[in-house]
This record gives sequence, structure tokens and C-alpha cells, in this order.
Amino acid sequence: MAGFFSKLFGGKKKAGEATALELAENAMAGIIEKGNFDLKFTLSSQGEKDKEEITFNLDGADAELLTEKEGALLDSIQMFIKRVIQHQLPESRVDVHFDCNGYREEANKSLVELAEKLRDRALEQGRSVYLRALHPKDRKVVHQYLASDERVRSRSVGDGLFKKIKIYPVKPGGAKNEGHADTADNM
Repeated sequence: MAGFFSKLFGGKKKAGEATALELAENAMAGIIEKGNFDLKFTLSSQGEKDKEEITFNLDGADAELLTEKEGALLDSIQMFIKRVIQHQLPESRVDVHFDCNGYREEANKSLVELAEKLRDRALEQGRSVYLRALHPKDRKVVHQYLASDERVRSRSVGDGLFKKIKIYPVKPGGAKNEGHADTADNM
């Protein structure tokens, strides 16, 4: 079994060997080849050597497979590539992002639209509303969007990986309104 993982992750990095970008590119090419996927990818990198961000954009005949079930395969490949880089370059800080035919952008746009609708409902009713349980990356999109509006606050509620988001209006004078008249889960 060690041979299998060595082929996937490779050995430890030696001085002067591959960069994070090269590792990511080689790992993705290996996934496409071993999985017999009909996919192509473009790769971009920005940042410095100690904090780098690598972005993959995938397309091809098998692109639909990546976005099925809310992008689960896309998320899995993203995590795998990140782990390959972490294993090879444990001292480097590298963020890896994947998208396929604009899927992530559309998903984020939908989350922002839903957050706007619930924000308006919270302001109109003057009490808390809740957004269904979401994955951490999706909650981050909602929290970042709502942070720009001084009239409302948001926070994650619950245990575990998937948590609901509580959206509540700010009382006049700047104090937070976390009143007891919370509504049931609206979404």
C-alpha cells in the first residue's frame, strides 16, 4: 500500500526540486490520466513563495461530472491537490482553488442573492432569521457579504461541520439585537 501512496504523493521534497505550481500541475495531470477523464485545465498562480494561491479552471466533456452533487468531486480534487502540496512542501502556505465552467462563481452568486433576501426579511420583521445549514466555504461567502451591511449581523449557529447562519438586525445605537423572538428555520 505504501507504493500506491508514494505514486500519488511522491517522496519528500529535496532541495531544488518541484515548486508548488509544478506539483499541482503534475498531480492534476495524473488525476486526469488515471481517472480517464476528458478534461483540460488552465492554471494560474499569484502571490509570493511563502504565501501562494493556485487556481485551476477545468473544462471538457467530463466537466459535468465535477459539478454534480453540489460540486462534491470538484471539492474532493481540490482537497487532494492541496494535500499533495502540503505533503511535498510542508513549510509552504499554498491555497488551491478549483472552478469548472464558472460553477463556483454561479454558486456564490446564488448564495449572495439568498443572503440579500434573508437580510431584507430580518430588517423588515425586526428579528432574527436563519439560513439552512451550509458548508464552511459557503458560510464564509454569506458572512463576508453581510459584513458590508451595517444594519445586520450574522453568525454561525450549531455544532459540527454544517451550521446554520443566524442573520439579525442591529438595534439603533449600534448594540446587537439577539432578541428572543427568533423565527424557526426559514430555509
